[in-house]
Amino acid sequence: MVRLHGKKNSQRQNGKDISFGKMRRFWIDQDFLKKETLSISGDLLHHIRDVCRQEVGSHFELLPGDGHAYFVEVVSIGKKSLEVRKLEVRKIPEPSRPWIHLLLSVPKFATFESTLEKMCELGVAEVTPIFSDFSFIKGSDKLSESRWQRWQKIIVSASQQSGRGHLLKLHPAVSLKESLKDFNPRPSDLGLFLYEGDARRSLKTYLEDVGSSKDSPLEKVWVYVGSEGGFSPAEVGRFNEKGLPSLTLGDQVLRVETACVAIASIIKYHFESI
Repeated sequence: MVRLHGKKNSQRQNGKDISFGKMRRFWIDQDFLKKETLSISGDLLHHIRDVCRQEVGSHFELLPGDGHAYFVEVVSIGKKSLEVRKLEVRKIPEPSRPWIHLLLSVPKFATFESTLEKMCELGVAEVTPIFSDFSFIKGSDKLSESRWQRWQKIIVSASQQSGRGHLLKLHPAVSLKESLKDFNPRPSDLGLFLYEGDARRSLKTYLEDVGSSKDSPLEKVWVYVGSEGGFSPAEVGRFNEKGLPSLTLGDQVLRVETACVAIASIIKYHFESI
């Protein structure tokens, strides 16, 4: 029997109360959940059995991406598969606001992948790769289908490792000009860009000032970050035309992935969502 819960956020495992927020979560295809007892094999079997050390009697959640979490119990483990039984279904609460949308000028692929992984772990909601004057590549023709598939696997893997309940949304890559054309924030949204040039205002100070001037809570923060070369003067002009403030993280010049981690952490800490 599968029971549906909307608000319950804990379960008992081995006589102890287990918070759903701290429970292991694994992402699966929706078609996988049509039966009461499920067989897991392949890479997911290896991850659950060998990496996460789950055993018979262990409990965890399966997430198919439909907004629900399926609480299951391991009933048997073999060399090629393990069986789990569905116990409960619950609706996953939305992540706390404001959501962070990172628009990142494409750096070297290894750097982008490391950044993508960290953004998943920190709860960033969306990432859009953008092509700019100093980006590592200048067009979508340099992004193969296998590359996108690899990035999606990184998102799933990082989400499982960090236990987040909603997958980060990776948008198609666009030019900086196109992304600014689509940038039409609501009163509850905020846009900014990080610039190591003549920016004098810190991200921390800006968030404090904006927070005190907003009549309603922020829903979304759009953050533009440059690649290794930053943004060109012409691009800074485009940001200014859109009314986006140029902000700094301090005197040090940070690596791309370090800057993104710092930005996401500062924003989430400021709004008490970390």
